Amino acid sequence: VGEPRESRNDCLDWCLELLPLEKPRYLMGVGTPLDILDAVDRGVDMFDCVLPTRNARNAQVFTLDGILNMKNAVHADDFGAMSADCGCAVCAKHSRAYIRHLFVANEILGSRLTTYHNLYFYGNVMERIRGAIQADRFRAFKTEFETRYGASKFAIADEE
Repeated sequence: VGEPRESRNDCLDWCLELLPLEKPRYLMGVGTPLDILDAVDRGVDMFDCVLPTRNARNAQVFTLDGILNMKNAVHADDFGAMSADCGCAVCAKHSRAYIRHLFVANEILGSRLTTYHNLYFYGNVMERIRGAIQADRFRAFKTEFETRYGASKFAIADEE
C-alpha cells in the first residue's frame, strides 16, 4: 500500500502466479477505482480498504468527476448534488452546500452522509465491473474507464 501503481502491479503479477486459480483471491488495502480495475485485470476477486470511509470522514467524496473535498469554499453556495450522476440517497436529498456546512460546523452527520455516498459509489463501480466481466467485455470497460476517468481524477486530495 502506497507504492507506485507500476510497482504494485508488478508485485501482484508475481504473487498471483503463486495462488491457485480455483480459489478466491483477496487483496487488502487497495484502493482507488483504478487500483481495483488493475487488480481485477490480474485476477483478484475480493477487496477491502479503508479509503472510501476514511476519506469520507475527512470530507472527501468519490465521484466520476474525481475526488471532491467538501470542506472547500467552492461548495458553500452550490445547491446541486455531490454527484449529478449518482443514484444514492445522499445525492438525491442533500446539496454540496449542506454537506459542506455539516463539516464546517463539525457535525458528525457530514461524515455519515459522505461515508454512505462513498460506499454507494464503490458498490456501483464494483457492480459495473461484475457486469463487464459477465458480458465478457472487462478489458474494454477498463480501457473506457481509464480513458474517461484517468488517474488524475482519483488522486487523493490534500486535507485542509
